[in-house]
Amino acid sequence: MSDTANEMPRDDVLRVKLSVLTQEHRDLDLAIHALEESRLADQLQLRRMKTKKLSLKDRISAIQDELTPDIIA
Repeated sequence: MSDTANEMPRDDVLRVKLSVLTQEHRDLDLAIHALEESRLADQLQLRRMKTKKLSLKDRISAIQDELTPDIIA
């Protein structure tokens, strides 16, 4: 039996990745807000978290672009 029979279609894999990245982005956003509200906010940690959040946003956008078909007008 071929391994390809058990593989998910490419778009399904991308949708799963998109879902995971979107949840990670939301979780990071909540963590950033909680840290900003605390009086003991570590500015370096906040900056790193915001950088990671931006990176996640870029990856999410790239996957969304792959899943959205090009429309030729």
